[in-house]
Amino acid sequence: MATLDKYDINILHELQNDARLSNAELAQRVGLSAAPCWRRVRALEGAGYILAYRAEIDRHKIGLDVLAFVRLDAAQNSGQALRELEEAIRKIPEVVSCHYISGTGTFELQVVSSDLNTFSQFARQVLINLPNVKDLQTSFSLGEVKTNSALPLAHLGHSVP
Repeated sequence: MATLDKYDINILHELQNDARLSNAELAQRVGLSAAPCWRRVRALEGAGYILAYRAEIDRHKIGLDVLAFVRLDAAQNSGQALRELEEAIRKIPEVVSCHYISGTGTFELQVVSSDLNTFSQFARQVLINLPNVKDLQTSFSLGEVKTNSALPLAHLGHSVP
């Protein structure tokens, strides 16, 4: 798939809003019949536009009331030491997001925890002891203004419903 047309973009839009849509409902919403819609969804999956389907869970309902932003500074920013740190971070379930960043620090992690005491123990026992960690700086979310994993699609050039 070299380019996306309006149907592809609308499929992406609708699935971002509700990935549980039946193919028939999705086809109706984007203005296609069921078979071509199904083929387009499979093509979007095959081309890597659609990476996965997931349930979005309210973290508070499952007792994860603390969201911490941890700026982690690596002692070495190249080579095997950095790859080992990356691999260790990938294995930690409490780290729900990790990004290389510019400026101060090497990584910005989003970490969830049940409470501040549990997070404190986690930071002292797990994060600071990761391979190649030089320093940690933590900020805590005081409230969520917007949490949405849906990506904007308007820049692709076709109107999105």
